[in-house]
Formats: sequence, C-alpha cells, structure tokens
Amino acid sequence: MDPIMNVNIASPEFKANPYPFYARLRAEAPVYRVALASKQTAWLITRYDDVVMALKDERFAKNKLNALTSEQAAKQPWVPAMFKPLEHNMLDLDAPDHTRLRALVHKAFTPRLIEQMQERIQKLADELLDAVQRQGRMDLIHDYALPIPTTIIAQMLGVPVQDRHKFHRWSSRIVSSNPSGWGMLKAIPDAMAFMRYVRKLIKARRAAPQDDLISALVQAEEAGEQLSEDELVAMIFLLLVAGHETTVNLIGNGMLALLEHPDQLEQLRNDPALIKPAVEELLRYASPVEMATERYAREDITIAGVTIPRGAMVLAVIASANRDDRRFANPDRLDITRQPNKHLAFGQGAHYCLGAPLARLEGQIAINTLLRRSSALRLAVPPGAVRWRRALVLRGLESLPVVWAKPSVMAQSETQQAVLSSKEAP
Repeated sequence: MDPIMNVNIASPEFKANPYPFYARLRAEAPVYRVALASKQTAWLITRYDDVVMALKDERFAKNKLNALTSEQAAKQPWVPAMFKPLEHNMLDLDAPDHTRLRALVHKAFTPRLIEQMQERIQKLADELLDAVQRQGRMDLIHDYALPIPTTIIAQMLGVPVQDRHKFHRWSSRIVSSNPSGWGMLKAIPDAMAFMRYVRKLIKARRAAPQDDLISALVQAEEAGEQLSEDELVAMIFLLLVAGHETTVNLIGNGMLALLEHPDQLEQLRNDPALIKPAVEELLRYASPVEMATERYAREDITIAGVTIPRGAMVLAVIASANRDDRRFANPDRLDITRQPNKHLAFGQGAHYCLGAPLARLEGQIAINTLLRRSSALRLAVPPGAVRWRRALVLRGLESLPVVWAKPSVMAQSETQQAVLSSKEAP
C-alpha cells in the first residue's frame, strides 16, 4: 500500500474517482488510518458489514466528549466560540439528547407529509426548466439541482426564498473548509453571518409565529422540554445545510452517472416508472454522502483484525460500502433496475437520515422532469473536465454544464400545457 499521506481524501482530484482507492482498501486494509488535511488522523472503515456495524454500534460515540479521555480532550483543536452553539446539533449528539431533539422534528419529515409536497416540487422543476429552455444549455447544478432543494427547505422552514442563495453560499464555504485551526478561522465570517441570520429568524418567529417549521421548533415541546436557544440555532442551521447539500449532490451526481451511461438514461427516459429504483441505484452508485460524519471510539475496538484505539476518530465510508462486491453483484456497474438494493446512502441506526423521504422525492421529480423535457441531453464538456467540490464527508459537483436539442423539440412543461388548455377552453 502506498503511503496514505499521498492521498488527500478531501481534494477535488480525489473526489473525481475515489472508487479504485476504496476497492484497494476493502481488499487489503479494510480498516485504515489516514491523515486528514487538518493534521488530524482518522480511521477509514470501508467494507459494507463493518460500516453497518460502525453506524449502529453504541461503542462509537457521536459526541466526542463521550469518548475522549481527559488527556485527549485537552489536546483537541481549538474551536472558535461562535461555533460552540453548533455543537448542539443532532448529528453530533448521542442519546438521550439526540433522541429528544430528533423527536421534535421528525413529524415534519414523515413520508405522508413529504408526499404532499410533490406538486410544489414538480411546479418548481418545471419553472426552472422554463427559464432555460430556449437557451439549449445550462449549468445543471446552479440552474436546476441547487434551486430545487434550497427553495423547498427554505419554504418548509419559513426562510424567505430570496435568501436561499445566501444560506447556500455560507453553508458551501463552511462545508468545504478544512476542520483545522486555520480552516476554521477562514470559515468564521461565513459561520458568523449564517448564525446571525438564524438568530434573526428565531427572534422574528418568537414575536410573530407563522405556519412554518421554525415557528413549530420555537414553540415545540416534547415531554415538557423546549429547545434551548443554542439547540434552536443548531437545529435550524443543520436543517438548512443538510436539507439541501446532499440533495444537490444526488441530482448532480445522478445525472452525471446517467449521462455517462446513455443506455441507462434512455431506459429511464422510455420508462419513467423506473424512477424509484433508478434513484435508489444512483444513491448507491454515486453516493452523495461519501462517508458518514465523524464517530469516536468509546473504547479500544477491533475490526477486521485492526484495533482502533479509544478516542480515535472513525469515518465509515458509505461510498465504499455501496460498491462492496460482498454485498452487491457487479458493484461498479450502473443498473437502474437493480433489486435488491440495500445501499447505505442515508446511513443506518439512530442517525438514519431524517430527510430521506424528501431527498428521494426531490431526486425522482427532478431527474424524471429533466429527461421528459429534454431531447439529446448531453454533457457540454468532456467527463474528465467536470469540477468536483472540495469536501471531506460529501461528494458533489461544483458545476455540470449540459446542452440539449433545440427548444422546438423539447416537450412543453405541465405549466405551459395548463395555460394553453385554459386559453383553448370555451
């Protein structure tokens, strides 16, 4: 095995094709110690069964304070004071705090309530394509994949839709920053702006509640407990970031995979009813979340003959598990009819993605609508020229230029058809 120091797993170059590296780890070193750009070390877990175990085993803590010795805690990297409230978010907490916080928001993300948003998502997808239809080209990320989930989560929370570009800009810079002292320093202005904005929203909803999720969280009470101010800030911050970042990657990575496999794209275009298994396969094949967020070993834990020491950071690599040939036949092949498909794109266990039903619905509508309304859709640049974002946990595209046939051969949107029908009505 080549020295791991030669591999920067957060770099755009690595993100372009991490799969051969992970295949080698699964075969030769399924539990592997890696140096991060922040100078911290982490243990990569890469085989499917081991990843499932790591995501569900309570010996791995989400809150590092529940795992570190006092000596280890004293050596932790400096965290600016303004980031402290964000440590109260659900992703970084264990039971019972995690259980309590999740109970306060899960009602907003039930499949039944999400299904009711189908018409809103469909209308938005059509409006976005209406805006670029005559151009015959667009950046699929900025013109389509990004506005859909940012607009929807903004509407759900009660954030003015015109502010969605601001919170995406802030979250993008925070997500892409290295978790080192210098990296966090560079992210301070965006984190401060984001948190000021969130506190302003909370204050406004305390004064005048509305029919939105922020108002519900401000007023929420579960087992007699309300959210503290810091918990509110962290929760809204998390919902805004997680509510769009991963879905942007699902739509972008998924469409790139289809464009690189024209036989699968045409199969889906010809049979739109395949969209549900297709999205599941795109989640597996082009995992939007490359690895689960950090966990910390509460004790010395031995996996695949390797002992991870207490207090060590552990990264369960979802993208690797989803390509493990011990679980999936021909794992490097895109097959939109794949059954069964027990991928781990949304995680496992107590921290299973709360927004999975919403992400699935947005992905299904966005991809099917684009294929229905485009003809001869193709990349505007060579596949090797697409730009990937710098990030540790996520894997997504910076941009994805595409072109299609002339507007005259593009299908009309449902919105346009409805307008024409109303004009023709007696």
